[in-house]
Amino acid sequence: MLRRALPRRSEARRLLIGTLLSAIGRGLTLPFLFIYFTDVRGLTDTRAGLVIGWYGAVTLALSPLGGTLIDRFGARRVVVPCLVIEAIGTGSLALVDSSASAFAVMTVVAIGSSAIWSGQNTILASLTADDERQRVFGLNFALLNLGIGIGGMTSGAIVDTARPGTFQIIYVLDAVSYLMPALILLTLPGVGHRLVRPRASDEPSSGGYLTVLRDRPFRRLVIFGLILTTCGYAQIEVGFAAYAVRVVEVTPQVVAWALAANTVMIVLAQLLVIRRIEGRSRTGALAVVGAVFAAAWLVLGAGGLVSAENAVFAALCVVACSAIFGFGETMLSPVMPALTNALATDELRGRYNAMSSMIFGISGVIGPVTAGPLLGAANGRVWVATVVGGCLVASLVALSLRRLLSAEQDGRTTTTTPASPAPAPTPA
Repeated sequence: MLRRALPRRSEARRLLIGTLLSAIGRGLTLPFLFIYFTDVRGLTDTRAGLVIGWYGAVTLALSPLGGTLIDRFGARRVVVPCLVIEAIGTGSLALVDSSASAFAVMTVVAIGSSAIWSGQNTILASLTADDERQRVFGLNFALLNLGIGIGGMTSGAIVDTARPGTFQIIYVLDAVSYLMPALILLTLPGVGHRLVRPRASDEPSSGGYLTVLRDRPFRRLVIFGLILTTCGYAQIEVGFAAYAVRVVEVTPQVVAWALAANTVMIVLAQLLVIRRIEGRSRTGALAVVGAVFAAAWLVLGAGGLVSAENAVFAALCVVACSAIFGFGETMLSPVMPALTNALATDELRGRYNAMSSMIFGISGVIGPVTAGPLLGAANGRVWVATVVGGCLVASLVALSLRRLLSAEQDGRTTTTTPASPAPAPTPA
């Protein structure tokens, strides 16, 4: 299955190696940013939350610009500088000693990260044919989670809030990891250039984001993504942890086990899932994702109902919720970018990928803001009902998208890369 999931072109395989290496560095620091700001650098919880929220806002604001630059100058000229900026910002986190420096450094980090994801997806799409693209994006997601898991386990054995130097070490290592994909890109001089020739002065403009937003199927896909991620991904950071600790009454260690179960599920199931969904309807797979996410939240809600009577079962519900959610991710991760790039044109591919990545930024703002009030109503039952209902609504939106797509765009036909035509004989 791994051999089948690997892209045909060696350049794409090397980019996947860069994804794994940078993900290991990301995993070193991902769980500890809030703890680092508060317990090590002395920021208040409120101030640390504002700093992290500021990072999200800046990233979201700059993402459209990143998509435009990718289409105009090529992903290579955008991604490499952004990776270097991200490395500088991440390494500078080791030197943060006040709220002002935290805001400044996180601004640099946000500038760097604003176009990396959309740019890398654009490059990967340009190096893969449509018949393999879904498998490659799925493998990319599996490697991302594998790297984050390795990094998280490593940093968990290193960091100590009583020794600030341990945190400084992991931020420096994270900075180095961001340089790995940049170095790989620099060794591939023919990769990541502009996908279409520059327009002549008398040629009409492509229309930019207005053209992207006029694309009815893609607009429907964005609506699906916003609903699903707001009631899904965006709830993991706030809603899931808060409900598990306050309502189900498990310890933070159980939450950590649950997140580990999520990573294990993704790494073990991803290759099998991309094999099973190949040649099947992409919109059908997205509808199943909504149903799986809803099932995960129902299992978590069941844990809240029995927490007082059976603590062990309640803890198992928390772990099972995260694992089931991970199974849904294994279907979403290959299908969503593959469908985005099936709808995109080469001239606007950067903007399509930037708009797709903005879905997670927008839901990342809406989800945490709404989770608090909902968790406080009826002992969290209102929150469970809302996120379950939202995921099911997303499934209905995905099913409504199918009639707007061709069979090729929906992945219901297996396409093959056309062979190069034989040269015609030269006439005498």
